[in-house]
Amino acid sequence: MSVNSRVQKSNNDSQNPKMLQGIRACANRAFILEPYISSLQLIANYTSAKPAENVQNLPRLPVPKLDDTLNKYLKTVRPFLNDEEFTATSKLIKEFGSEGGVGRKLQNLLEKRAEKHLNWLEEWWLNTAYLEYRDPVVVFSSPGLVFPFRKFNSQHDQLKYAAATLLAALDYKALIDGNKIPTEMMGKNPLDMTQYKKIFGTCRIPWEKRDKLSFNDSTHVTVIHNNHIFSLDLWGEDKKRLSEDQIIEALKKIIKQSDKHNNQGIGILTSENRDTWAKAYQLISKDENNRRGLRDVESSVAVLCLDAGAGLWAAPDAARRSLAAAHTIHGAGAKANGGNRWFDKTVQFIVGADGITGLTYEHSPAEGQPIAVLTDFIINYIDQNKSSTEPTSSRPKDPVRLDFNVSNEVADMIKTAEVNLDKLVANLELNCFKFERFGKNFIKSHKMSPDSFLQMAMQYAFYRLHKTPGAHYESAATRMFVGGRTETIRSCSIESIEFAKAMLDGQSSPKTKLASMKKAINAHKDYTVQALQGLGVDRHLLGLKLTALENGIQIPKLYQDPGYVRSAHMRISTSQVACKCDGFMCYGPLVADGYATCYNPRDNDVNFATSAFVAHRDTACAHYRAALEHALQDMHDVLVNTTPSKL
Repeated sequence: MSVNSRVQKSNNDSQNPKMLQGIRACANRAFILEPYISSLQLIANYTSAKPAENVQNLPRLPVPKLDDTLNKYLKTVRPFLNDEEFTATSKLIKEFGSEGGVGRKLQNLLEKRAEKHLNWLEEWWLNTAYLEYRDPVVVFSSPGLVFPFRKFNSQHDQLKYAAATLLAALDYKALIDGNKIPTEMMGKNPLDMTQYKKIFGTCRIPWEKRDKLSFNDSTHVTVIHNNHIFSLDLWGEDKKRLSEDQIIEALKKIIKQSDKHNNQGIGILTSENRDTWAKAYQLISKDENNRRGLRDVESSVAVLCLDAGAGLWAAPDAARRSLAAAHTIHGAGAKANGGNRWFDKTVQFIVGADGITGLTYEHSPAEGQPIAVLTDFIINYIDQNKSSTEPTSSRPKDPVRLDFNVSNEVADMIKTAEVNLDKLVANLELNCFKFERFGKNFIKSHKMSPDSFLQMAMQYAFYRLHKTPGAHYESAATRMFVGGRTETIRSCSIESIEFAKAMLDGQSSPKTKLASMKKAINAHKDYTVQALQGLGVDRHLLGLKLTALENGIQIPKLYQDPGYVRSAHMRISTSQVACKCDGFMCYGPLVADGYATCYNPRDNDVNFATSAFVAHRDTACAHYRAALEHALQDMHDVLVNTTPSKL
């Protein structure tokens, strides 16, 4: 088959009825799958992500039809506009999409771009969503993932767990490198597996205006303890991997060499504004020793953070999940474990002295689901005690402390970074909990999509609190397509608001509430199916805007219209990250007056991680949690009380 024939087949496949059938089945199962001149030598090996290679022969990401997107867009903005505003927006959209309108011109240019790229969005998305984003990755971008709690009775227990974590990660990396990870499927459709290749050995490099990504294959990890940074080679000279006992001994040497807190640890700088960190990075890179140290960290397989205790078991049971979430997101501040990090590494494993375990991951190379799969692999590995006992026959290399020469200017920047991180920590409120009254089995028993059910519960909860529609982001994976990342599911809809109003109306009968619930859930499920096909609203509109910028065309008025501004101000930021273990992912809100809600629906319970910013007095996590639990119970009761025998 010729190249042109394969391209045409891929484009046709994106509309294939069998593909659509598989997507719908999965939607029902809630398969919702996000310087200085001397530095030039250091940066020479760094590149942004390479364009997608279609080794799996996957379909290309489609460019949606303009009329379809505009009609869909009008429906999604309706809840945020009064009648007069909606009339004005409708007129604007009609002009934008008319035969002589700028929308048609941009659509044609975008379609030409799509002919030249396997994935027309991939590079744009990486740059605009991540590498050009200048706020800190901490809180604003990088999620944490909390593993099931552990009880360590001694330091040896902590280090044993840490060693097992590293060995599990190496085993998983070997599977990835050997192309032995089973291809994930959405129904009968294979998913792009390239994100797995970017989990280990990857690092984000701070750079003015746009960061870079570094991809490496190495044999060492970075270990951080008390803000001291070490390099630990996990292979002996005989090319055999270190055993668990050998890694434990190496970690003990690290602990011994770093018994006091390092007040000039540069890891805290990775929590800064990206341009600020880029400036500090250039200053640090002036020193040859420092350049070697930076390169060592950036090229390592992953980072292991040996954290100080956080008072996990002294805290009330209800507070432990939120405490653990704080340590995985931001390290709980400079005086706790916030400086015991290198936030630019894709994966940082966290093993706290009193049992907080998990990871922080830098979001740009991969979405949450590959990280969740990695999590389950590690937990299973540790619980089954699979750690190797055969030691390397050669003497393991001693860990090497990476001492950085810190100038007065950089020392001042470290102090400022500590202050700024503490401000971020103080401003992020977390409320993480297990909802135990029911899980996805109950929802499925009523023939409803668990994901859509939970999304409508969040819509209802927000409306209950604020009496206004809440623009609502949910990520849907577009990994059916080569180089696919995510599309936005716009969960706030005409139907979701009608449902919330019906639930709050004391005069509504149970039958009316059930009907509005089903209508809202089905509307969400339908949009989900379209998003999974790459046919949502947001990525297409972004593509048209970036096409204008790239071609020197004035940004259309559409992007300043109240409908666009309000519907894109996502006050509810959500993602389902499903791991089988009793873990959960957590992150910060997208907007100042918003909430974040990450959730892991399991058979008989749901793990929720919610967050809000303290600075905005209208968004208290405790109130949102209460409203969410109330909404879930109300919806449960409607289902139970409106069985056929009671209608």
